[in-house]
Amino acid sequence: MFPLKDAHLGAHTFFASALPHDVCGSNGLPLTPNSIRILGRFQILKTVIHPRLCQYVDISRGKHERLVVVAEHYENCLEDLLKQREPVSHLKVLHIAYQVLEGLEYMNKHGMVHRALGLRNILLDRLGSVKLAKFGLYHMTDHGEDVDFPIGYPSYLAPEVIAQGFVHSNDPTYSEKPPPSSPKVDVWSLGMILFELCVGRRLLQNIEISEKLKFILTLGYVDDIVTVLAEEHGCLELIKELPGSVLNLLKKCLTFLPSKRLTPAELLIDMVFVEIAPIYKPFRKPVGLFSSSLRCMDLNLPEDISELCKEEGEEDCLTERSIDEVYYLWCLAGGDLEKELTNKGIIQSKPPVCTLPNFLLEDGEVFGQGRDRSFLLDDTTVTLSLCQLKNRLKDVSGEAYYPLLEDEQSNLPQSNNTNELTAAVNLPLIIRERDTEYQLHRIILFDRLLKAYPFKKNQIWKEARIDIPPLLRGLTWAALLGIEGDIQAKYDAIDKDTPIPTDRQIEVDIPRCHQYDELLSSPEGHVKFRRVLKAWVVSHPDLVYWQGLDSLCAPFLYLNFNNEALAYACMSSFIPKYLYNFFLKDNSHVIQEYLTVFSQMIAFHDPELSNHLNEIGFIPDLYAIPWFLTMFTHVFPLHKIFHLWDTLLLGNSSFPFCIGVAILQQLRDRLLANGFNECILLFSDLPEIDIERCVRESINLFCWTPKSATYRQHAQTPKPPSDNNGFNKSSYFSADYQDLPKTDLSCLEAFS
Repeated sequence: MFPLKDAHLGAHTFFASALPHDVCGSNGLPLTPNSIRILGRFQILKTVIHPRLCQYVDISRGKHERLVVVAEHYENCLEDLLKQREPVSHLKVLHIAYQVLEGLEYMNKHGMVHRALGLRNILLDRLGSVKLAKFGLYHMTDHGEDVDFPIGYPSYLAPEVIAQGFVHSNDPTYSEKPPPSSPKVDVWSLGMILFELCVGRRLLQNIEISEKLKFILTLGYVDDIVTVLAEEHGCLELIKELPGSVLNLLKKCLTFLPSKRLTPAELLIDMVFVEIAPIYKPFRKPVGLFSSSLRCMDLNLPEDISELCKEEGEEDCLTERSIDEVYYLWCLAGGDLEKELTNKGIIQSKPPVCTLPNFLLEDGEVFGQGRDRSFLLDDTTVTLSLCQLKNRLKDVSGEAYYPLLEDEQSNLPQSNNTNELTAAVNLPLIIRERDTEYQLHRIILFDRLLKAYPFKKNQIWKEARIDIPPLLRGLTWAALLGIEGDIQAKYDAIDKDTPIPTDRQIEVDIPRCHQYDELLSSPEGHVKFRRVLKAWVVSHPDLVYWQGLDSLCAPFLYLNFNNEALAYACMSSFIPKYLYNFFLKDNSHVIQEYLTVFSQMIAFHDPELSNHLNEIGFIPDLYAIPWFLTMFTHVFPLHKIFHLWDTLLLGNSSFPFCIGVAILQQLRDRLLANGFNECILLFSDLPEIDIERCVRESINLFCWTPKSATYRQHAQTPKPPSDNNGFNKSSYFSADYQDLPKTDLSCLEAFS
């Protein structure tokens, strides 16, 4: 992730197209809203990171299919260069073209096309380097299928895009989905933009959109498109004065037929070897070094660029953090996207009576007014103010951003309110997770520890006993599970495409798994579910798929949505540790032994409750199997599972027994007061459980339970403590608790 530096956080909004409410999919379930489809596709954009692209950060759903996108943003763009109505120097034009092509080429490698390239979406940082904005709109909307507005600016649309649009608009019987645009459409758009920069004015202004589109199509009948454009706009002399390198570049970009037009990658290579090299003879070096020189070429900047980097006063350390961290802290500090957009007039509300339609037919079709969707896409990007966040963090000292990991005292928060932060450790977890300053310290510390994994494995375990910052929970869990090595290569080597008998059951289970969550309910989420689950089944031929495995997969997939290999590796490590042999084809003896031990645990810690449940015949077989088979993911929502598993991953395979007993103790009074039928009804819709209390009581139960009470014949043989850097897991409440004396309360101390 790139640090924030001189970038801003920007937000823009648009509407997804609405679906009819009375139509169901082929599986009989309601259709997935387009906004959720877009939300799922958006996630991969967060991994497309390049110096020429504005990094995507987050997306959120609002009312009526509204979506708000947060991304890296800069105040300056190419449109500002044309405000002076003067031609841009040919050196700048070549520099801009080269950097735009770098960004486009990287996008194309990830299977993406910009399609919305325009002056407003080519931003400039303080050094004049290009940053392409809104490059993911075409991808996240499924090539424009999930929105009611066209993707792209009319003046910059490639001829083939316009031709496809005419076919679909003029022939209502033509129902085929138009093919996705190729990378070459962006080359045409770039050519139009570079032409505008060369002549210092906008093209095709003050005419209707339909006339613009028709004019672009008529360019197919001329031999020299650049000359015709210049004649139409009265700037032929300016074009004639351009160096041959710039003129050739324009002609290659503005090639009418896509089959003869170069791709960004081809044009980039062509620029390096043909167009730019003759001009920059002082820079003539091998390709790699030459390209580097071109990237760093300044745009009328001082010779000593370092002068630009000198800030008045002390440097803001917050700008050194990654942009996703800053956004996360901004949200904790009270940031509200819709409020920011409303304050800028982007989101406008009307009284409900003003949104009523003028006519309503019997079949439900409406005419006139209706919901205000006049701004289906607002091209305005609102800069999110960081003033409130900086004010919250004003007392954090510079040293806090660079803790010394070898110093035991260095991990203490460094600020003017050190005592308050130290006291925050003893506050409830939900409060700590919403404390901006506390989370900043935890994120910085865990970020450094995780970068030093596995060397700092012992400190990760030590800090995880206190709490795990939600932003880094996925990577921290992987460290606690001991994930190492080339997990991507192992995952890629698994055949996830060949049909297997389990496919049908997986297809049935996925649409029912945590479907209240927008991310997991998206089609992208379903595809990733299917791949990870199938990878686990294929790679474990001695085990079988049981219902509940999808719920077990959900937390790992949610936390590692863009890293299927890590989600698979975590699940593959988690199951043998906590569910050893649970997924055998004949697992009856394993589960029966597990439930028997659980009954013993209830009797050991609460004899009265145990006797009552036995008297009414309410045995664990009736309610506890889904608890343990899914490690409680089937009965608790994800936000509770996260807190529960933060502690579970520090314990051994006996800890789930303690969680089960802690849940029963929260329901103790109701269970003792009711009979069999009432208890069945109670567990059919489990009441609200205080997870923090459950975790706290589970730890106490675990520490007071003798190992003989949790012995299982079918449990996995515990591994010996790791001697990595002198790290002994037994002292950190881990898989070797059995080796501790029965009276040892060190685990209580560890969780105090």
